[in-house]
Amino acid sequence: MMTTRKSALVGVLLIMLFSNLPAETQSSAQLSDQELLERARAIHQKILTLDTHCDTAMRLVRGNWNPAERHDPDSPGAGKIDLPRMKEGGLDAEFFAAFVGQGPRTAQGYQTARQITESLVEAVKKMVVANDRLIGLAFNPEDAYKFKKQGKLTAFLGIENGYAIGQDLSLIEHFYEEGVRYITLCHTADNDICDSSTDRNDPEDKGLSQFGRQVVAECNRLGMIIDISHASDKSFWDVLESSQAPIIASHSCARAVCDNPRNLTDDMIKALAARGGVIQICFLSSYVKPPRPNPDRDKALQEFRAKYGNLRDVKDEAQREKITAEMQELNRKYPVEVATVQDLVDHIDHVIKLVGVDYVGIGTDFDGGGGVVGCNDVSQMINVTVELMKRGYSESDLAKIWGQNFFRVFNQVKTVAEKLNNSKR
Repeated sequence: MMTTRKSALVGVLLIMLFSNLPAETQSSAQLSDQELLERARAIHQKILTLDTHCDTAMRLVRGNWNPAERHDPDSPGAGKIDLPRMKEGGLDAEFFAAFVGQGPRTAQGYQTARQITESLVEAVKKMVVANDRLIGLAFNPEDAYKFKKQGKLTAFLGIENGYAIGQDLSLIEHFYEEGVRYITLCHTADNDICDSSTDRNDPEDKGLSQFGRQVVAECNRLGMIIDISHASDKSFWDVLESSQAPIIASHSCARAVCDNPRNLTDDMIKALAARGGVIQICFLSSYVKPPRPNPDRDKALQEFRAKYGNLRDVKDEAQREKITAEMQELNRKYPVEVATVQDLVDHIDHVIKLVGVDYVGIGTDFDGGGGVVGCNDVSQMINVTVELMKRGYSESDLAKIWGQNFFRVFNQVKTVAEKLNNSKR
């Protein structure tokens, strides 16, 4: 009799336990992989999905790469993003970054940086005009939702590396008027705005400069979103203190999960969230999962870089293809362990456990090094949603992660700008 009562009691407790789980958790656990995929696609039809960082604009300026053509992901030179593959992967909106590498901090260097940035911004605009039945250029979240209803994709514009403005504050307004909506303050080296997380030629982290504080204030005035991906730790804290608007990390991960200086510490993530900002999880494998030591590969890479320099600086297409083929052979000979979609979602999980579901999103860094097993190009973006569903995230959670959180920040930045400008009248 006691055994029967115990069994009944256990049964009641199990029912109570599972009845408190989200409906999605209960149902997702019972679905096959194909059923999960179909449900994920149905959800993507309803929500707006956004990736806040790619470097695909660099492909557009070469002139021989058509973004309206589907490229086989396994073929050399295919890149990670084109418009047909965006549709396949269920991605509605993409921030195309106008990237400029850090060069000399001289008048000529600033002029060259501006010219490169202008050409990339113009290349994205030309892509939109040439494919206006497929994609539209957005200046605010409302535009993206409008295009979604029209069955179109959305392009946003960002700038990666504040080196693009040199020492000229007026260029922030110039680029805002051109449609740019965020500026990543620095890249892999220190610049006139702030110090970088990966440049310790000067071992002292000096953070945000006085000019950088003016940049922050001007971005706040205009409604330009401030991006602290790539910024040093002190730069992060200085920007957070200086900005009157929430800030973003357009493509960064959690340092507690993967100890890399490009990632944010838990204290940074908490502070970012407390100010209403958002961290967009990056797909670059070495930011997602610490790579295992591979001295043979490290030596081969060092020799490769000494021989060719930065591939981004190579203009000759035949030379570029030769270098790419040689890099693929190096990867074949010395394979690297690449992080997986599961590893990536571990970062999303970590942020949500730390600060809640309202402060995290997606920033792939496709065509800038981003790509993990299971989501190595934009056609596989749906797999991130499948993994999130397996972990019990609801449709409302997915909507926040895939765009609502970032768009909340976007609108708050605009609101701060309006208040600042109204107070001066």
